[in-house]
Amino acid sequence: MGRSSSNGRWATAVALAFCATLLVMLPEVSAKRFIVGGNMGWTSNVNYTLWAGNQTFYLGDWLYFVYDRNQNDILEVNKTNYETCNAEHPVHNYTTGAGRDVVALNVTHDRYFMSSKGSCYGGMKLHVHLTALPPPPRAAAAKSDSSRFTALRSQLVIPAAFAIAAIWDSLVF
Repeated sequence: MGRSSSNGRWATAVALAFCATLLVMLPEVSAKRFIVGGNMGWTSNVNYTLWAGNQTFYLGDWLYFVYDRNQNDILEVNKTNYETCNAEHPVHNYTTGAGRDVVALNVTHDRYFMSSKGSCYGGMKLHVHLTALPPPPRAAAAKSDSSRFTALRSQLVIPAAFAIAAIWDSLVF
């Protein structure tokens, strides 16, 4: 086998080791998908004010609307139109016709949704208040040498072991 072939394998092994190390060290993603109305979905005779009051919505979360496409739709409106159930001049129409629509909560202001099919007056409207993301958890103070070793092992030794194993695996014929 030529020298360039082993150099190529070496570069591939290093790249794989680097990627594996990054994956181990990535923080957990916290975005959540909410099925609007829970198991009732987006329909009449559901108290969406009560439902939303039992949820905490953060920037990056998703609303998943499940509804009968022949009877309902999803309009985002301003606060005034939300309060008066006025469907004229919506901010956005999220209705795709499938009855399964997703809305990203990707802006930092409150959001207002309603159905324009007459059900708004019966409570088929949703106000989503976005809460600021909580600060990341603070690391606990090390209490002993064994806890320092555990932290060192989880942050350095384990990723390094993955990297060495990947390199070793690529060099074995």
